[in-house]
Amino acid sequence: MKLSKIALAKEAFKHKGFIQKIPVIARMMKSVMSKGGYKPEYKNVILPGLVFVYLISPLDILPDWIPVIGVLDDLALLALAIPMLISEAEKFVAWEAELKNSKQISEAEIIS
Repeated sequence: MKLSKIALAKEAFKHKGFIQKIPVIARMMKSVMSKGGYKPEYKNVILPGLVFVYLISPLDILPDWIPVIGVLDDLALLALAIPMLISEAEKFVAWEAELKNSKQISEAEIIS
């Protein structure tokens, strides 16, 4: 059975609720680009980005026409990159919650 890269990517994205994390990842990227925003561990953001570029590019280290092995390099990279990105997204959610709590506390009024 021959699987396309797109089908493999769809299967890998189902890993640990990746689809539900996409809005969080988008917010994280927006925050990273803004001044005073979230500061991620860049290896957890850049490496998945490079994996994505590799997956959509026509160049392959192991060509897909080689049975089984041709697809394994793509799966191995996805298995490495997706947990890194999910981990960073979870750290971002915690950072967002902490930031929200600190803003609520700083806006409190002292009554004497």
